[in-house]
Amino acid sequence: MGSILIHPTYFPSLSHFVAMVQAENVIFETDDNFQKQTNRNRMYIYSPNGIQLLNIPVKHNKGIHQKFKDTKIEDAFDWQKQHFKSLEAAYRSSPFFEYFEDDIRPIFEQKHVYMMDLNFKILDILTDCLGIDIPYNKTEEYFHDAPQGVTDYRYLANGKKDTNIFEPYTQVFEEKAGFINNLSILDLLFNEGRYAADYLKRQQL
Repeated sequence: MGSILIHPTYFPSLSHFVAMVQAENVIFETDDNFQKQTNRNRMYIYSPNGIQLLNIPVKHNKGIHQKFKDTKIEDAFDWQKQHFKSLEAAYRSSPFFEYFEDDIRPIFEQKHVYMMDLNFKILDILTDCLGIDIPYNKTEEYFHDAPQGVTDYRYLANGKKDTNIFEPYTQVFEEKAGFINNLSILDLLFNEGRYAADYLKRQQL
C-alpha cells in the first residue's frame, strides 16, 4: 500500500491500524473541522456486557465550526477514571493487560488539553507497545479530496462507514457474545500482545 490520508483517532480501531501498518507513508489530516459522533474522541471495547462505547467529552463553540486541532477536552466530567475502570472490567483477565498496563495508565492520569494532541500521544504509546514504527506527516491545509496518488482513508473515523471485516482472534468474553469485529486496537493488544503486529499486517481492507 502506498501513501494514505487518515484521521488521528482515540485508541484507533483495527481498520485504522491495518491501514497505517500496511502503508508506505501515513499522512494525518490535521486541518479539518471537528465532527461529532466519530472516532476522533471515542473508541469501542468488549465489555462483560458486550460492545461498549467510551467517549471523551469535548468543548463546543456554539454556532461556530471549530477545527479538530483547536478542540479542547471538557474537564467537567471525570472521563479518565471512568474509561480506565471500564478497561479494567473488560480486560483485567486478558493475557496481556498487566503487561501493557503501565504504558497505558498515564493517559488516564495526566491532564490533557487538546483532543488531537492526546490522539497523537496515544499513537506514540501504541506503536511502542506493538513494537512497530509508523512514520507519518501532517497536513498543512485541508483537502476535500485526497491528493493524487494518496488513498483517502479519512472515512474510517466514522464507524458507520467502516464495514471492514477481520479474521477472528481470541477475546475475553467471546463465549458469551461471540467474536466482535473491529474494536479498538486495545482489544487486540490486550488479547494478542506483540502478536498483534503480525495480525495487522495480514489483514485486508
